[in-house]
Amino acid sequence: MGTLGKAIHTVGFWIRETGQALDRLGCRLQGNYYFQEQLSRHRTLMNVFDKAPIVDRDAFVAPSASVIGDVQVGRSSSIWYGCVLRGDVNSISIGSGTNIQDNSLVHVAKSNLSGKVLPTIIGSNVTVGHSAVLHGCTVEDEAFVGMGATLLDGVYVEKHAMVAAGALVRQNTRIPCGEVWGGNPAKFLRKLTEEEMTFISQSALNYTNLAQVHAAENAKSFDEIELETMLRKKFARRDEEYDSMLGVVRETPPELILPDNIIPDKAPKAA
Repeated sequence: MGTLGKAIHTVGFWIRETGQALDRLGCRLQGNYYFQEQLSRHRTLMNVFDKAPIVDRDAFVAPSASVIGDVQVGRSSSIWYGCVLRGDVNSISIGSGTNIQDNSLVHVAKSNLSGKVLPTIIGSNVTVGHSAVLHGCTVEDEAFVGMGATLLDGVYVEKHAMVAAGALVRQNTRIPCGEVWGGNPAKFLRKLTEEEMTFISQSALNYTNLAQVHAAENAKSFDEIELETMLRKKFARRDEEYDSMLGVVRETPPELILPDNIIPDKAPKAA
């Protein structure tokens, strides 16, 4: 951002602050009869001067998440509720089909004991569990980071590797392909099975599909929400015997049907 851009940003800031000061003054003059609306300053996507997030149009970023600065989010990836991705002193890169689950934190390193400047690089079809912390590390494609795990500066997780839930992976540790590491500090536990490798890929796909549902729900207008509420009440399921007595046949409206890949029981069974 050049000098002119910074000047315009500063003028805009002072105009907003002046408006809020006038609002506070008006509330005081109204005495006990005032009503003050609390305005949230939260921004899902936020610049840090000239560093702006780049999010693919097919990616899902939850309204309560914070994606800040030099962050790239690839196609069909999802950043879930309460996540913070802060690319202020370095960059964060996320591939396609990756999910960063609720309350996780992704940050970067400008300086550390080893003197390395470390971005955070997360590949494609990666699953990062709830409340994980990734700091200045690299996670390759189709890897799995469990809930509450912490990856410190310089950690390298290879493809098809798994970090167990709650693990603490120390600086500059490399987790080889096909291995499970866990504990505090994290150590090699065992090899991944074929079923577990398949599960990692399927987990990423499941979250991609689920993110589409959440994106659609978050995009609904007030009128659409009210209509669906009315339809759910109208077409609420009752006992089959009760319906047969009334001669009622209930069919779920298309608006209330979720995709088959979200509800496994609805998926058509192979003959």
